[in-house]
Amino acid sequence: MPPQEIDFNPVTHITTDAIGAPGKRVFYIQAFQRERSITIIVEKVQIQSLAVGVEQFLEEIAQRFPELPKASADYDDEKMRIHPPVDPLFRTGELGLGYDSDNDLVVLIARELIPEEESEREPDTVRFWCTRSQLRAMCRWGMEVAARGRPICPQCGQPMEPEGHFCPKRNGHKH
Repeated sequence: MPPQEIDFNPVTHITTDAIGAPGKRVFYIQAFQRERSITIIVEKVQIQSLAVGVEQFLEEIAQRFPELPKASADYDDEKMRIHPPVDPLFRTGELGLGYDSDNDLVVLIARELIPEEESEREPDTVRFWCTRSQLRAMCRWGMEVAARGRPICPQCGQPMEPEGHFCPKRNGHKH
């Protein structure tokens, strides 16, 4: 079966969120085009990397097109939460960015992660066409959601479980 290529051009809303307890959360990107929606699974680190990449990308766009208004990062917490049904199209293997200067839209490209046993299959792709402000707000919200996870051990930098943490830098002593 040929791979699906879906263009949400433009999105009316895009967000990222996580469902589940810290340490067991599943992260998603969800976009709407009027009543139609697409949800994909992403990793926490993909959201964090995307947020950093988007800020750098938007800075490059601002330098190339200084006449453009600055992209806002404002968002409403309630509107940024994921909306049911959460029926993911696929798990994301790769995220990319592009820019259409004629329409002042950024495209977030998500490619499916293909399991090893299906390595001959081409990945499905979704292109989310967003305003610069929609994408910046989604990434700022994503960083906030990612930060709500397990606390990080100040000694070893690993996440700490609610029931305690055996830190290798403290010879396994629990904190």
